Amino acid sequence: MQTALARPLPTAADEAPPAAAAGHALWVRITHWMVSVSFLALVVSGWVILMCHPRLYWGEVGNDLTPALLELPISRNHRHGRWAAPVPFFERTGSPVSASRTGEIFNQNSWGRSLHFLAAWFLVLPGAAYLVAGVATGHFRRHLAPRAEEWTLRQFAQELKDHCRGAVRKAGGGPRYGLLQKSTYCGVVFLVLPLAVVTGLAMSPAITAAFPFLSGMFGGHQSARTLHFVASVLLVLFLIVHVVMVVASGFRRQLRAMTLGDSP
Repeated sequence: MQTALARPLPTAADEAPPAAAAGHALWVRITHWMVSVSFLALVVSGWVILMCHPRLYWGEVGNDLTPALLELPISRNHRHGRWAAPVPFFERTGSPVSASRTGEIFNQNSWGRSLHFLAAWFLVLPGAAYLVAGVATGHFRRHLAPRAEEWTLRQFAQELKDHCRGAVRKAGGGPRYGLLQKSTYCGVVFLVLPLAVVTGLAMSPAITAAFPFLSGMFGGHQSARTLHFVASVLLVLFLIVHVVMVVASGFRRQLRAMTLGDSP
């Protein structure tokens, strides 16, 4: 009888929902919004920089007078054709050439590059803090890393099919992710974002002067620029899909969880 009376009654903590339902941790919310704002600044400034020279190359060098791997029709600089006759530097086949422009082209490199470089540090520093905190707190292990029992091709294909059909489950107000979400977030956090950062550093003359191996590890300055463009496109596509999924799964609940940290 005494044992029965001593048995503790259920408390509010015992009946509370899982911690994930309480929203995201403060450090997750702070780094999320800092990276988001800086990424938008990077997209705008990166677009301006690309419009100044909408050509991509592979190797160490590339300019308007060399063959391009890809040329993007995004500004009046695209195949502008306003060049004087090219003049070779040497009297031999395959000599580098030079030519003078005969018309105005779009050029906003000054403020575009300055903003891009500045905004990059507001992505790198909070991103590095997120990685350190994610490892130290077990956030990656608990919330992002797919568990062995849930990682099946059938489950992945089913979730992908559901998302394509618009069958998105309602938001839980916290980091309770499905297999497709976990796989996508891991790809962005551990592959695409680091690739964008490292290739960006490999294009900086100040950085490569101190660490010349950065440019060489990608096959040259222009190769790093092309890979940086590919990584940026993947990140923009991720952002678009991410926003669509947030709206589809419950915009107010998701926004509240990522700003105030609670779930209405």
